[in-house]
Amino acid sequence: MVLNVVWLFFFFAAFAACLVQCVWLGDTAIFSRVLQESFVMSKTAFEIGLGLTGVLTFWLGIMKVGEQAGAVALLARLVDPLFRRLFPGVPAGHPAQGAMLLNIGANMLGLDNAATPMGLKAMRALQELNPDPDRASDAQILFIVLNASGLTLIPVSIMTYRAQLGAANPADVFLPILLATFFSTLFGLLAVAWVQKIRLAHPVVLAWLLGMGAAVGGTLLHFARLTAEQMAAQSAFVSGFTLFAIIVAFLGFAAWKKVQAFEAFIEGAKEGFSTAVMVIPYLVAILVGIAVFRASGGMDFLMRGMAWLLSLLGVPEDIVPALPTALMKPLSGSGARGMMIDAMKTYGADSFAGRLACMFQGAADTTFYVVAVYFGAVGVRNTRHAVPCCLIADLAGVVAAVLLAFLFFPA
Repeated sequence: MVLNVVWLFFFFAAFAACLVQCVWLGDTAIFSRVLQESFVMSKTAFEIGLGLTGVLTFWLGIMKVGEQAGAVALLARLVDPLFRRLFPGVPAGHPAQGAMLLNIGANMLGLDNAATPMGLKAMRALQELNPDPDRASDAQILFIVLNASGLTLIPVSIMTYRAQLGAANPADVFLPILLATFFSTLFGLLAVAWVQKIRLAHPVVLAWLLGMGAAVGGTLLHFARLTAEQMAAQSAFVSGFTLFAIIVAFLGFAAWKKVQAFEAFIEGAKEGFSTAVMVIPYLVAILVGIAVFRASGGMDFLMRGMAWLLSLLGVPEDIVPALPTALMKPLSGSGARGMMIDAMKTYGADSFAGRLACMFQGAADTTFYVVAVYFGAVGVRNTRHAVPCCLIADLAGVVAAVLLAFLFFPA
């Protein structure tokens, strides 16, 4: 329901914005430009879907090998004490637990190409437990919110852009981004826990959360002592080693258990192809809606309105130039990236606006893209409270980023 309302808003607001520009600004070509942008984005969305096909085919094939060899079940047993309380509808040792763990771990390492197939595998496993296939289950919603909150340990791509644009210390946003995305994930979890009546005060849950907090703290202490080059090199090593080690471990388990790994891979790969094809209509729908809203000037009107409102509330003007990144991030990752780069080029990579834009970019994920792809892959139409909880996480990340920016980079 919420996703339907948002999608309709994109088109209605875009049409209204076009009328304003046509009648008051005399731009009679605006409708043609918006229509052309819808055609271009339709093609782009289809190409993204095709691009996912190969990655999904490979990773779901590897996941099927790990599943038949028992490696995924082993991972599920490791996280069962925590997931049994966060996801009470998922039976102990269910394959969905291992897939969710791999997805969350890949996201934390910034491995988007690996995280998406693992996440789709987890959604398919959760859908098998869903009593109403058209309606999102509690477990699916919590998983989506954790996924869309975007917890990433090392924002390598953001640091790379900062280095290219002349930042004195490209890694100076590392700690603020990690803290901002941590708050985004925490508030997303709290929002879902409140709606679903999940007891987070349980000793097991608290122990896991404190343990993960300590791990994040240890990571901070280690990487805070490194230069940007050292951080990027170690991040690339850890990410690459971890991912390839998982592949080899799954194949090793298959050889040990005498599982026909090649046949298992082919079986999983077929699932990847069908999943990619199923995702394409949802990608076209959400990305075209966003593109039309942006091309019509609706996003510009929204940002000007936000700037005016913030000025009335006495919010410092330094925040306003970075706001486009925050507003675009839930809608489009590439759009937000472009606005982040534009802020750094216009105001300087080491300006307050430039740094804050980087923090907005790293504080959350592309909510509507994630919701459309993940729920679309399993045919869920009623997303219930998934979008509101994801947006709460996004808002928490934005507020945390602003407060942390003033703390770390005072004028």
